[in-house]
Amino acid sequence: MGRSARGEFAYQTVYRYLETLIAQAEQGGDARLPSLRDLARRLRVSLATVQSAYSLLEDEGRVSSIPRSGYFVRLRSPAPTAWAAVSKVGGQSQPFSLAPLPSTRLERALLAQERRLVRQASTQPGQPRTAGPVLLRSVLAARYTPSSSGYWSAEDVHLATDVHALLQTLLAGLHLQDRTVVVATPCCWRVLQALHQAGMRVLEVSQDERGGLDLAKLERLFRREPVHLLLLPSCLGMPGGRLLTARDQQAVATLLAQYPTWLLENDLDSEHCFAPPPSLRLRDRVDPRRVLVLGSLEAVVGGEAPYAYVLGRHGRLREVFAQRGFVLPPLRQQAVAHLYSRGDIDTHLQYLRGALAARMAQLCKEVEAQLGAQLAFTRPEGGRALWCRLRYPMDMPRGLDALVGTALCMAPGEQFSLQGRYQQCLLLAWHGEHLPELREALRRLAQAFEPASKVR
Repeated sequence: MGRSARGEFAYQTVYRYLETLIAQAEQGGDARLPSLRDLARRLRVSLATVQSAYSLLEDEGRVSSIPRSGYFVRLRSPAPTAWAAVSKVGGQSQPFSLAPLPSTRLERALLAQERRLVRQASTQPGQPRTAGPVLLRSVLAARYTPSSSGYWSAEDVHLATDVHALLQTLLAGLHLQDRTVVVATPCCWRVLQALHQAGMRVLEVSQDERGGLDLAKLERLFRREPVHLLLLPSCLGMPGGRLLTARDQQAVATLLAQYPTWLLENDLDSEHCFAPPPSLRLRDRVDPRRVLVLGSLEAVVGGEAPYAYVLGRHGRLREVFAQRGFVLPPLRQQAVAHLYSRGDIDTHLQYLRGALAARMAQLCKEVEAQLGAQLAFTRPEGGRALWCRLRYPMDMPRGLDALVGTALCMAPGEQFSLQGRYQQCLLLAWHGEHLPELREALRRLAQAFEPASKVR
């Protein structure tokens, strides 16, 4: 299959283009998508390439094909108000998202490794296409294995195109749809959205400003409700940016020992700790047969590897992921596996943690200087955004308008809860590089919040 100038497979280019059409349809545009022939002619690719992209989107449940009519966007039901747009670019509402990680060097290494594999494959045409997926799963299993008595195998690692598609498949495979899940909040909006769209009954347990869980409430929920799934941070709780304490881990493990509940550890952000993550996790304290670990290659490698994975020992997972048939480029998987095995990932993570810590220290300093009278926060222990508490009510829409055209993004706190909690909080993320621009954006935000402060 052909490759684009960016180094990605041709079907991925078509996939990305179709994603823009899907986004337009979800905002009120035409739900009908181009035919195979029209799109192949428009993008100058083969019919097989277009068919691969459409098949992938069909597998993900994002488009549907109607015989003799064509392909159409499957419009999803509206999500709760927590999913309202929280940033604006050029006057248009956009979903809140964090800036790409500073992983340019690693992405260059990934593409260089993939080119070497392409040249190698041309001289050794008999190499099986399954080498990449098997190697990557083996590398991830080894990385998560803490000891010879608690090891993971390649068969326990299941890959998908992204976090949302993975969670959909996982929940369906374990028959957890429409069941009860307890979630520690504030929580990543992508995960909450997937739970909501799966029809799950979501109960929330709040984390305090220092990352501690409301253990008393958690125990009451387990006694009162048939909890089928517990979702907790693996170690770093985002967006708060606080580490889950060993005391809380042990208390949760003691509670889980009394119930047949699945534990889903959210390991999406663990590598973004400013210091190396703790070696002992909650999963090491509970029955391994009930443990699921959610991770993402994008969180480490960057946008060139947007794939998600889950570790789980249940045989049903192997079956359901095989049936779903996610299409992941074998050479890209093999190249990522080589980066892990050669130590490139660990070298990059050491640099990344230092860069994130320095960036957050600067952001905290500037927010305290210009918004200290309006916002309170605890310096995080990891992550790329700052979780703040409002000292008094503020005009959030006016604040969002003030940040249009800047590299500073803001999200109302209620976006990180399906129950509309954290209205007294907000999240700030700096996407830029130049300190004067950050100071100007914060000055605008402080000025936009000023009228609210005068009516205290």
